[in-house]
Amino acid sequence: MAKTAFIGLGVMGYPMAGHMAAKKHEVAVWNRSGDKAVKWAKEHGGRAAKTPREAAEGSEFVMVCVGNDDDVRSVVYGEDGVLAGLAEGSVLVDHTTASAELARELDEACRKQKSCFVDAPVSGGQAGAENGVLSIMCGGEKVDFTRAEGVMQSYGRTVTLIGKAGAGQLTKMVNQICIAGLVQALSEAVNFAIRSDLDTDKVLAVIQGGAAGSWQMQNRWKTMVEDKFDFGFAVDWMRKDLRMCLEEGRRNGAALPVTALVDQFYRQVQQQGGNRYDTSSLIRNLRES
Repeated sequence: MAKTAFIGLGVMGYPMAGHMAAKKHEVAVWNRSGDKAVKWAKEHGGRAAKTPREAAEGSEFVMVCVGNDDDVRSVVYGEDGVLAGLAEGSVLVDHTTASAELARELDEACRKQKSCFVDAPVSGGQAGAENGVLSIMCGGEKVDFTRAEGVMQSYGRTVTLIGKAGAGQLTKMVNQICIAGLVQALSEAVNFAIRSDLDTDKVLAVIQGGAAGSWQMQNRWKTMVEDKFDFGFAVDWMRKDLRMCLEEGRRNGAALPVTALVDQFYRQVQQQGGNRYDTSSLIRNLRES
């Protein structure tokens, strides 16, 4: 059992912190809307802190899961931020999907005060967080990762150290690049099947067990056919992630033509009012054509 803190109780953080409590870790939580932190504490038996600093004080591990780079900085820095309360030797773990540049910045900031840092973005969506089966890709020093690994296993099915600080975020970018291309291809395939008057149940059943199969196909084709998208990973968040991928690609010279194109397709979904739709809503563009 470890003394821990969890900063950010959104659709991912709320259940992730819950799994930590279920594993008998002592958990202090903070959320921008304090009522949600109080609710979590009553539900799981933890403690609701008034500031990120208060949550971090006395914690061996502090997990952060917020929206973007600016959100991370807002809860980490300042007199009420995590770093102000983080003890020497304690580990800050950032589960936010953020930039590799921020990960390196936080690693340096932690080192300066003799604390430790691991960037650890996750994949698996809300369902993965609720079921405690996330894939967690990490960057940092091996000794720090090894210390934090046991806590992350509370909600992670696979927890893997990829390399130095920033490597976890870069790996998440690889993940998002793959998803973007897969969802667009699946959208085109499902739309093609519908317009060909094929029995989509039979078509997808026969192809998902072969070379065309993927997690996206197994979990999203049916709701795509049914035009249901009020769940899952939001288009707004996907565009945020793809923007980071494209920026990193410009820095390292990697060509991302398909990713850039799919990013614009997601922009079209936003223009249709689908900001909070699941990423599988790309098929909406094809139905409108």
